[in-house]
Amino acid sequence: METHEAMSRRVPETKEGAEPALAGHPKPSVTVDIILFTIRDDDLKVLLVERKHDPFAGKWAIPGGFVEIDESLEAAALRELKEETNVGDIYLEQLYTFGDPDRDPRGRVISVAYFALVSSDDFDLKADSDAADVRWFSMFDLPPLAFDHDKVLSYALVRLRNKLEYTTVGFQLLPRKFTLSQLQQVYEVILQKKLDKRNFRKKILSLDVLRETG
Repeated sequence: METHEAMSRRVPETKEGAEPALAGHPKPSVTVDIILFTIRDDDLKVLLVERKHDPFAGKWAIPGGFVEIDESLEAAALRELKEETNVGDIYLEQLYTFGDPDRDPRGRVISVAYFALVSSDDFDLKADSDAADVRWFSMFDLPPLAFDHDKVLSYALVRLRNKLEYTTVGFQLLPRKFTLSQLQQVYEVILQKKLDKRNFRKKILSLDVLRETG
């Protein structure tokens, strides 16, 4: 005889004293890395910190650190950036998640990378926390880097170059008032190539986001 019993999905126990719902799953650590780009001395610069502790003590690295259990990814990124470089109150855009199993010698660590474009004159850089030093480096002449940060920066540069094609991201590297020649120079520095002046101006003006200031 067919019976019709009410069925429901089993909910994992999470009460005190019961086996935690995630007890059977591995627990990788999560970090955030923050890539800051600027234009300085006609060059694309990236902000790096010198690591004070192992692993990779003495090596240069992207600012970042571990996410606390009770904070969001973005909050962790802003906190780590402030702690290690004294840079704060900026808009961060999530870039990519890097999760190769062997990317960190300490164990299984997944890193969520963020990036931003800033004016290098806006901040009073100061190494703090676990950073021995903080400095701007040319993206095209980097020192040996810790972890997989060479891969992270290569990915960030590709993303930045791609965004130049369809956004006004390059404007963030200039003062509020600027000339088209200054803007073209920013593009040429990032792309590492000369651009035709007339074609560049035609492309930028077609975006209809600029106005003459006289």
